[in-house]
Amino acid sequence: MSALASRPSGGATGGITGGSSDGSTENDVLSQYKVLTLTFNQDCTSLAMGTRKTYALFTINQDNKIDEIYDCAYDDVSIIERLFSSSLIALVSNQAPRKLKVCHFKKGTEICSYSFANSILAVKLNRLRLVVCLEESIYIHNMRDMKVLHTIRDVPSNREGLCALSSNSDNSYLAYPGSSITGEVQVFDTLNLKPGIMISAHESPLAAIAFDISGTKLATASNKGTVIRVHSAVDGSRLFEFRRGVRRAATICSLAFSPDSMFLAASSNTETIHIFRLTNPKEKAPEEATWMGYFGRKLSDVAHYLPKQTSEVLTQDRSFAFVHLQSPGMKTTISMNVLNKTLKLFVAGYDGVVCVYEVNTNDGGECKQISQHLLFSMSPNLTNQQIVTTNESRNSIGNAITNDNASVTLTPTSPTAPKNLVHPSSSIPNDEQNSPRLPASPPGLYD
Repeated sequence: MSALASRPSGGATGGITGGSSDGSTENDVLSQYKVLTLTFNQDCTSLAMGTRKTYALFTINQDNKIDEIYDCAYDDVSIIERLFSSSLIALVSNQAPRKLKVCHFKKGTEICSYSFANSILAVKLNRLRLVVCLEESIYIHNMRDMKVLHTIRDVPSNREGLCALSSNSDNSYLAYPGSSITGEVQVFDTLNLKPGIMISAHESPLAAIAFDISGTKLATASNKGTVIRVHSAVDGSRLFEFRRGVRRAATICSLAFSPDSMFLAASSNTETIHIFRLTNPKEKAPEEATWMGYFGRKLSDVAHYLPKQTSEVLTQDRSFAFVHLQSPGMKTTISMNVLNKTLKLFVAGYDGVVCVYEVNTNDGGECKQISQHLLFSMSPNLTNQQIVTTNESRNSIGNAITNDNASVTLTPTSPTAPKNLVHPSSSIPNDEQNSPRLPASPPGLYD
């Protein structure tokens, strides 16, 4: 993964192809390229990928290029989260699914680790809080010293670890399912450590949730995947309602707001990514003069006299823009950002391919693909079966991990070795032997 290759426009749709006539060898090679996790950071300036044998970090540049900045041999990374564009990352490996490691990737050092009683299903970060989600409990850590501030217990069974944490420090809300039977969303204030409102978002259980950049809007989708709703995270009111489709249900993979919170993208297991425009009716351009405008107005007039399900289908807004994927059915993670004054949609597929689209914010319609990138290339980290170990430990975690947008100062607790802690609720030892070690970076590489 030492270099990032542009994917040919007319080749195979899969990210990886085998080149050996030996089936077993080919399968071994392909297994190394199996993507376990893909996550964009909080402001869509970075992408993290975990595979069977390595994890890698990529930066997203203003010229739409995606460059690899770090590659590390590390087995079975199932969760990786980066704090904005800083050097702080949170890791979980399938070899030790109950252990969280917080690392400084540029120095190749481990800051601390926590062991939990059950498998970690999700980890979320912002400048103030680190949230760890288990199936029936959630732990909220202080980002400055990694201490546990609060534990949310008796959470309804959340086997997928579905949760969302606002990246906004002033509105540091956490959202997670309030029921395993219906689509209720519980909002929790991680700053003041107290429960917020409970939102009755859908009749069916939740499949996806996401905050906008301000932390005041919350998008939700149920496991039916036909309706996308946007709620106020403050008072729970329903702000917008969109219909993804009518004829068939879908599994929503990812939801993402634009930086100005005017657009919402939704990807699913279908061949289409939908982009909705968050515009109030009074802000829409007048359409009464057109046949479609007249027809739409008449539908709204009669909708009040129809059954609820029928009236909702007639009054819910459809997508403003869309993308047709080359690999339908591929699980994707999406994000949006404004680069060179143009809204871009980034679609990262679990085949290791990232596609970048330009969104026409005036006219909508089908989005134009402007680039396509392959995250994989043959490198020693992918072919070497040995996991590099190191005895190097941090000298101090008192230095600030900074970038242009974020600054987090970690309070020193040990001058010689990283913390290796067992959570009070855990009965497992804190020295899990199966957990891979973090190798050190080459000297001077990230100075």
